[in-house]
Amino acid sequence: MSILVGQEIRAAISRGEIIIDPLEDSQIGPGSVDLTLGNDFRIFKKQTGMYHVHNESDFADVTELVSLADGEYISISPCEMVLGITRERITLAETIAGWLEGRSRFARFGLAVHVTAGFMQPGISNHQVLEIVNLGHSPLALYPGTRICQFVFERCLGSSKYRGRFVDQEKP
Repeated sequence: MSILVGQEIRAAISRGEIIIDPLEDSQIGPGSVDLTLGNDFRIFKKQTGMYHVHNESDFADVTELVSLADGEYISISPCEMVLGITRERITLAETIAGWLEGRSRFARFGLAVHVTAGFMQPGISNHQVLEIVNLGHSPLALYPGTRICQFVFERCLGSSKYRGRFVDQEKP
C-alpha cells in the first residue's frame, strides 16, 4: 500500500474515491487531511464497580451522550477518557483505506485523540469516533471545530468494503 500525498489526495477527491463532507481546501496537508472535532461526546458514567468487557459489551451502556453548542467546551481531567466524533463524514472507495492519527501540537499537552483502532477500512462511510484521553497533569478544555486529528490515506492492493457494526456511524 502507498500513502497518498496532498496532490494525490486532491486527485482522489476529484475522482470521488475520497469524499469528505464538509471539507475546506486548507485542511489538506502534504500527507494527510486535518479533521475537526464534532459537537457530540460520550462521557463515561461514574461507577464504582467494574466494567465487564467481552464480545457482547456495548459502550453505550456505560456512557451518556452530551451535545455541545459551538463555542462551548468539554473539560477532560487528567487520566479521563471521553468519546468524541469528527465533524466530517469520510467516505472511501473500496480501494482506499486510512489511518486516523493525533496531531503533535495537541500531543504536547498530553492529549491522545485516538487510543486504539486507528485503521479505517476500505469502503467506509461515516464520521470517525475519537477515543480521547488526557494523559497530562492538568484539565484540558476541548472545543468543537478544533482541528483535532489527521487522516492518512493509503491505496489498497485490491478492493474490499467494510460491513461491520459501525457502518454509517453518526454519533460517538
